[in-house]
Amino acid sequence: LPAGLSQWFPALEVLDVSGTGLAEMGTELLSLPCLHTLLAKNNRLGGPGSLPKGLGQAPLARSLRVLNLSGNRFAEVPPALLQLRGLRSLSLGGNRLHGIPPDIQELHSLEFLYLGGNFITAIPPELAKLPSLRYLVLCDNKIQSIPPQLAQLHSLRSLSLHNNLLTYLPREILNLVHLEELSLRGNPLVVRFVRDLTYNPPSLQELAGRTVKTRNIPYAPSDLPESLVRYLSLASNCPNPKCGGVYFDSCVRQIKFVDFCGKYRLPLMHYLCSPECSSPFSSASQSSTSQSESDSEDEASVAAHRMQKVLLG
Repeated sequence: LPAGLSQWFPALEVLDVSGTGLAEMGTELLSLPCLHTLLAKNNRLGGPGSLPKGLGQAPLARSLRVLNLSGNRFAEVPPALLQLRGLRSLSLGGNRLHGIPPDIQELHSLEFLYLGGNFITAIPPELAKLPSLRYLVLCDNKIQSIPPQLAQLHSLRSLSLHNNLLTYLPREILNLVHLEELSLRGNPLVVRFVRDLTYNPPSLQELAGRTVKTRNIPYAPSDLPESLVRYLSLASNCPNPKCGGVYFDSCVRQIKFVDFCGKYRLPLMHYLCSPECSSPFSSASQSSTSQSESDSEDEASVAAHRMQKVLLG
């Protein structure tokens, strides 16, 4: 950046240096107390010294609202950016990022986050601690799974996940009650639906715990060791309404299909207490249709009005 920039334009609010071949931004940037929008797309930023030291302590850290560094060479999210607590929009698309730092949760004011076109393989659960996030773009990466914690993003309106490596979605995604757009095209879950069934036999402790819970056997803290009382409190109810069972550590991990908007069937991760719950001939289900399928139809009526647009093709 040119020397004397802050002296020439002390009240500068918007600075666009995109496409200038810029490899670093100097300390002049720190002396712009009114700057709220900085666009530096399609440059050569990303090496050591690309950003000025002291960025997080400068007046800019409080004033900056929009920062676009897409199309550069960043291999990681610069730690200094995570100190810009006033940011509402952050774009780092088309860089060389391989991950998202857990400290992303410090950007409490963030409403728009664009990280598409990188090499990101995983989403940290801490991303769910952004209370104001409305638009999350993670397309064109190498993401294989979505942490169920993302269901805590209650302000989220749009979630772009197309062109990743997803084979299923966590069923918690149905809790994103304000989500209006979900983009999933170009993922294995769209190209090829996969049913996955895994089950580890329950331990003797789990069998005993299931019996206590399902038969409502009364007990008091004075009757059992503290560790067992704590263990019994961790029981999860089987989501099959015709089962009434519980599970602790041993459960069926299965892909379940949910009908969105009456048009698309999406595979969501589903947990059951035993393989019998997913069998079309089990005593827990009296119809020729498996409970996981009929249950997904029930959820469809709840989910349909939540998803206005599901982009699969």
